[in-house]
Amino acid sequence: MGSLGRRVHAGFILLILLFLGYVITQLVVTERLQTRHAARATRLEAARDANVAVLQHMTDAETGVRGFQLTGEDLFLDPYDKGRGGAFIALDTVAATTTDPAVLQLLKQERAAASQWLYAFATPVVNAGVADPEYPLTRRGKDLFDGIRASNAAVDAAIRADQAATTDHDRREQRLAQLLFESLGVALLGGTMLFGLWSRRTLIAPLEHIRGTLQRLASGELSARAVPAGPKELRTVIRTLNDLAAETERLHAADRARIHRTDLRQAVAVELRDTHDPALMARRIAAMIGEALGADAVHGRISADVTHGLTVSWPQEAPSLSARTVQEVLAGEPGVALTVPHIQGAIAVPIAGDANCPPGLLYVVRHERPEWSDDERRLLVTLAREIDHAVRQQRLHARQARLIGELRGLDERKDVFVSTVTHELRTPLTSILGYTEMLSDGDGGELSPLQQRGVSAILRNAHRLQATVADLLLLDKAGAAIGEHDDAGGDSAPVDLATTAATVHAEFAPVARGRDVTLTGDAAPVWVHGDARRLERALRNLFDNALKFTAAGGHVTYHVRAEGSDAVFCVTDTGIGIPEGDLPGMFTPFHRAANAMDQAVQGPGLGLAIVRTIVTEHGGTVRVQSRLDHGSTFTVTLPLTAVPSPA
Repeated sequence: MGSLGRRVHAGFILLILLFLGYVITQLVVTERLQTRHAARATRLEAARDANVAVLQHMTDAETGVRGFQLTGEDLFLDPYDKGRGGAFIALDTVAATTTDPAVLQLLKQERAAASQWLYAFATPVVNAGVADPEYPLTRRGKDLFDGIRASNAAVDAAIRADQAATTDHDRREQRLAQLLFESLGVALLGGTMLFGLWSRRTLIAPLEHIRGTLQRLASGELSARAVPAGPKELRTVIRTLNDLAAETERLHAADRARIHRTDLRQAVAVELRDTHDPALMARRIAAMIGEALGADAVHGRISADVTHGLTVSWPQEAPSLSARTVQEVLAGEPGVALTVPHIQGAIAVPIAGDANCPPGLLYVVRHERPEWSDDERRLLVTLAREIDHAVRQQRLHARQARLIGELRGLDERKDVFVSTVTHELRTPLTSILGYTEMLSDGDGGELSPLQQRGVSAILRNAHRLQATVADLLLLDKAGAAIGEHDDAGGDSAPVDLATTAATVHAEFAPVARGRDVTLTGDAAPVWVHGDARRLERALRNLFDNALKFTAAGGHVTYHVRAEGSDAVFCVTDTGIGIPEGDLPGMFTPFHRAANAMDQAVQGPGLGLAIVRTIVTEHGGTVRVQSRLDHGSTFTVTLPLTAVPSPA
């Protein structure tokens, strides 16, 4: 517990002890005063009663003496003896119950008067046994007894005076005690008030000040501070409160600055997306940066490419940058805020370039507040990066657009070339095939065996060339409606995919036996809607591809089944497989796997592209799974159609 707490507790304990002491003392003193007053009053009352008893006993003794004097009978001596003894006992009682010197002095006189009456009158009369009322001492005895009465009255008066004085003294003591306790009560009240004032000045006033400061802080006045006052503990609390308020104000300011920076970054990012007028966009961004940072001038230089650059200044009347300043800024590390040494309040961020674009810069100068905080530096670096990123994106988009245009031109020229070549090849190829078939059939006369082999080779390669031309024509017409006709086309109708697979299987069975490859499969009737000739061609290409890349002793299997709302055709081989890097381009025209070219497997690379074209035209998909040296699986998925009713 701190010293303030100890002082407060000590003050409360002291007040409680003083109050208890005041109450107890008042009770004890009042009780003692009352007891003393009662004791003195009782004692004086006993003294007065004893004094009355003295006169009564003396009166009894005097009456007995007079009766004896008149009658001479001893009967009257008994009151005399009792009265005489009782009177002196009563005198002793009076002497024992009073302390007033005046009373004691008068009591001596009363005792002397009683003794004189006894020894000068009563004792001689009793001893003489005289029964004569005219005894000479009778007059003297009466005078002596009157002296006793006078002394007794004087003692009674003195006792009454002592009683009155004692009563006055007790009353004064009570009044004095009352005044004393009233003074103590006033002192206790004053001490309580002083303690309350001290508590108010030391505790309540600082606490009220703290409460008011907290209310001001809660209402949003973050600059409110409490004035240190009161004891050390409260001053420590107030300093802690002020530190907390200062930290809260700092965090609030930092949060406002962060929100402001975020808003500025977002606004700049939004402006950077508006590329319709780059010059206007750059001026707006420079104005936003200058207004947000309280800058006197903002300069920027960015380049889209080697020939296209953009220079902006805000405000428009701001002086342009000197060549020296530009050189110093561009010599700095890109993306790092640096201070321009010869210009007060200037800060710049170099923007990196590349081989096709010169570097740029973002330059800001502020004369009134030349010191730049770390947050402001980071903000400028972030904005420079945003601008650099946007410029790079524009460069990338421009390059991509240029490349896309070039690729489109190449693709168009390729299409024109393929179309021209295929059409130009068909006419001479038809003549070659016609005359070669005539020679092969014997219309050209007798041919030697060597010539027959040559004609067969010409005919075989001419058919290969014819198939390649047909494939090119098919790819050239990709996307045409299924119902349209071409060299191998037909009408769209329900097709049993199992029957088509069986037909292709029968066609390739001799080829598989000739290559020592096992060809097996199973097919359940599944119906799709499409061109039977084209679907047959797609399956033929998949069978041909599987057998072509499967070595002797290998296996090629297929199956046809329905899965949900789809018809699925799969063909799996145990051939050379496809490298993982070649899988994404397997259905691209003229694409061939690297291992196929290494093993000199013949083919133009059009078969799988034709499969994808036909399957896509029928609303289906084709995919491949392969492991190098373990084989491949091609899966064709087509939408199912209702089984046609018998004609």
